Amino acid sequence: MSKGQPTLADIRKWPATVSVADAARAIGCSRSHLYERVKRGDSPVKTIGVGTRHVVITADLIRLLSGEAREAA
Repeated sequence: MSKGQPTLADIRKWPATVSVADAARAIGCSRSHLYERVKRGDSPVKTIGVGTRHVVITADLIRLLSGEAREAA
């Protein structure tokens, strides 16, 4: 992904999952802050554990940035 703050149009073109670092950049928070939220289990976006790392589901990132309500788990 390119550096700098991506637009919602940019994010809609991203792959199905992205790194926590890319998601944090899109949200406008630090990578370490989003990783901490994932670790605590209160991340604002859905993640998938892949081995020892996590990836963010792009559709959920789009939902968050669009202001759509999150579905009840």
